[in-house]
Amino acid sequence: MSAVTTHVLDTAHGRPAGGVRLRLEHLDGDRVVVLAEAATDEDGRVRDLGPDRVEPGTYRLVFDVAAYASATGQACFFPEVGLTFALTDATLHHHVPLLLSPFAYSTYRGS
Repeated sequence: MSAVTTHVLDTAHGRPAGGVRLRLEHLDGDRVVVLAEAATDEDGRVRDLGPDRVEPGTYRLVFDVAAYASATGQACFFPEVGLTFALTDATLHHHVPLLLSPFAYSTYRGS
């Protein structure tokens, strides 16, 4: 299983957000290394994103909200959402969900 997974929920429509393109990045000082790119499935999930193990450090998930909003006919105030997080334990699985609406978003450390 991937060390980092995500899912996106469209809270405006009350359903999973399928087809959201995203990428996983490792932030290494001034360098940004793209580890993986994917799109959410029909259930709004990306189950296989990047490596099975990631070293402690700073990572970012970047979601292409503009394309999803356009495809679903929604307004889009935040065309891109970048979630930056720090991983301290390489042995753990990290799940980072995104709850999305046209004028807001939220996230949390999932399980």
